[in-house]
Amino acid sequence: MSSDGSSTIVAPAMRFLQVSNLQTSLAFYLEQLGFTQTELQRDYGVGAAVELTLGPAHIQLCPVPAGIELEPEIFFFESENVSEFRKGLQQRGSKPSSLQKVNWIKMEMFEVRDPDANVLWFGQSFHQLDGERPRRLVEQFLPHLPVDDVAAAIRYYCDVLGFKINYAQDDLGVLYRDTATLLLIQRTDAYKGIGSCSAYVDDSDELYAELVERGANITAPPVSRPWGLRDFTVMDLEGNRITFAQPFE
Repeated sequence: MSSDGSSTIVAPAMRFLQVSNLQTSLAFYLEQLGFTQTELQRDYGVGAAVELTLGPAHIQLCPVPAGIELEPEIFFFESENVSEFRKGLQQRGSKPSSLQKVNWIKMEMFEVRDPDANVLWFGQSFHQLDGERPRRLVEQFLPHLPVDDVAAAIRYYCDVLGFKINYAQDDLGVLYRDTATLLLIQRTDAYKGIGSCSAYVDDSDELYAELVERGANITAPPVSRPWGLRDFTVMDLEGNRITFAQPFE
């Protein structure tokens, strides 16, 4: 529980939110969600103006110029008592959705929309037996790419390769683009050298043209392979390689 007796967030998180009106968003997160404004931490190249905290969760608000249409995003925060947390939000004038149990992730959750229509999910773990469902255990691989300068690598992946930040700290960056996610990790004795990975894409030529315009270090234009993939490879600032491949058979 927080010092004033209300329920708070318990899991560490760092979120970056683009906002159309800084003062409106700041008032929402401070007055309705109960965040506290704190000193702005390390610059990750996202244009953050304000940093907010609630328990171990951090949010950086990043204003965008007028006229730019924002695409709403979805973020999750874990609470120690989701029911009490929801009540606290209601008392401060917020309008959370009803509580619901999502059995496949073992979470009781509700959502709140901020002034830019970003969806904020708050949840608490619970235990309940699974119902019948297809046995599908492996969902998606999550590549780990080692780098010496995590902050610089994060900026490169966002500015040049079109990724967005899910979470960032001095020695770790969790980045995503569409449904693909990768980790940038601090290069150490345990994680040496360079890494490589591949990602399926819908249109390799369209992505190639975009990344050329962004200034990406591309080894060669897309090539159609005899095994049914049309692909090209990009190298990051430290030599890690990502191959983008479009299936055509």
